[in-house]
Amino acid sequence: MIYLCAISNIRSGACNEDCRFCTQSVKWGADIKRYKEKSIETIVKEAKLAKKNKASGFCLVTSGKSLDEKTLEYVCRAARAVKKEVDITIIACNGTADKESLKELKNAGVKIYNHNLETSREYYPKICSTHTWDERFETCENIKSAGLRLCCGGIFGMGESDEDIQSFIKSLKKLNPEGIPLNFFIENPKLPLKATHNKKFALDIVKKFAKEFQNSIIMLAGGREIAFGENWIDAIKKGANSIVIGDYLTTKGEKPDKDLEILIKEGFEIADEC
Repeated sequence: MIYLCAISNIRSGACNEDCRFCTQSVKWGADIKRYKEKSIETIVKEAKLAKKNKASGFCLVTSGKSLDEKTLEYVCRAARAVKKEVDITIIACNGTADKESLKELKNAGVKIYNHNLETSREYYPKICSTHTWDERFETCENIKSAGLRLCCGGIFGMGESDEDIQSFIKSLKKLNPEGIPLNFFIENPKLPLKATHNKKFALDIVKKFAKEFQNSIIMLAGGREIAFGENWIDAIKKGANSIVIGDYLTTKGEKPDKDLEILIKEGFEIADEC
């Protein structure tokens, strides 16, 4: 069974944090589309398209450090509009958040909240200085306390060591997330990091996480096409059971019909719900 998830970047490039892996930070000046709020009408259209492309999850993503009051109101409006017109599981990804705000999202129809730890606690200061890894971990605990399902993963190939990966896994086990997105760093000329992954490394990551988290959904997310090329189906055969279908936050993804054709040809069944 393969789970498909679609992403809607509903606020793009409006972040003051200095995450060295992220083109949405205004600090690095990457050449991406930047906008404050995507219209609710457009978001609903994208949700309908995601459903047509057999996605069972639809994620509302905002750039920025946290789920502040204004962001909360906007995401709740978007979630209610999608819920009214599309039979799809609504996911939110809006940064660090307190328990009460997360409960409001749940009341608006959000079922899952995505907040990645990104990497190990030890390595995190090397990729971000404007907020701490501990803030991210606390948000993940808040998500579960608020009654939402937790989706929590990381980015690989940013120069982290094997020890960092093991430390990351250990921390993730404390949270026991239902979904784990595996992202592979995508280089950009404006970003200060260089990618340190290749296909063997990426496949090893998939196998490791599939073995360590047998009851979680292991998702191939950002960087899938770069890490695996045309042979991304190999990662599914090695234990991943979910992909992001369509475009990512600031980079283009594969055409959904092409991904679906490959999955069906290989004999995989597409899940109709998260």
